[in-house]
Amino acid sequence: MTELLVELRPAGPEDEAFILRLYESTRAAELALVPWETAQREMFVRLQSVAQRAHYQAEYPTAEQLLILLDGEPVGRLYVHRRETEIRLLDFSLLPESHTHAAVPQLIRQLMDDARAAGKAVTIHFQPGDLLQGLFEQLDFKPVANNGVHVLFEWRAAT
Repeated sequence: MTELLVELRPAGPEDEAFILRLYESTRAAELALVPWETAQREMFVRLQSVAQRAHYQAEYPTAEQLLILLDGEPVGRLYVHRRETEIRLLDFSLLPESHTHAAVPQLIRQLMDDARAAGKAVTIHFQPGDLLQGLFEQLDFKPVANNGVHVLFEWRAAT
C-alpha cells in the first residue's frame, strides 16, 4: 500500500470555493438546525467565512493560511501564527471524510517537531464537541485554559 503524501501550500484566490465548502462542513451541525433554503445557507456561509478571515487578518496579520493536501488534493486548511513562544493553530479544519485519515497526525507531528526545535509550544482552541480534539489529545495536547466558549490546548516538548 502506498503512503499518501501530506503537504501544505499557501491558499490563494483560486481556492475560495474549496475554503467555502470546507467552512460549511465545519458548521454542518448548526446549519442542519435552521430551515434555510440553499441560497440562504450559502449566503450565511460566505458571510461567516469572510468575517472569520477578516478577524484573522486583523488580529494576526502575519499568520499563514495554508491548504492541507493529500496527494495534491485539498482536504483541509491550517491557519497558523508563529509567535515568539508558540506556534498558534488559529484554525485546523478538515473535510469530514479526512478526519480519521492516518496521514493527518503526520502533519501535526511536523508542527510539533518545528516547535520542539524552536523551543516553543503548539496551541489550538477547540469548541466543545470538535471532532479533532480527540486527535490532539492522543498527541499529548493538554487543556490549559477555558473561557466558557473555547478550550485552549497546548503541547510542549518534555524537558
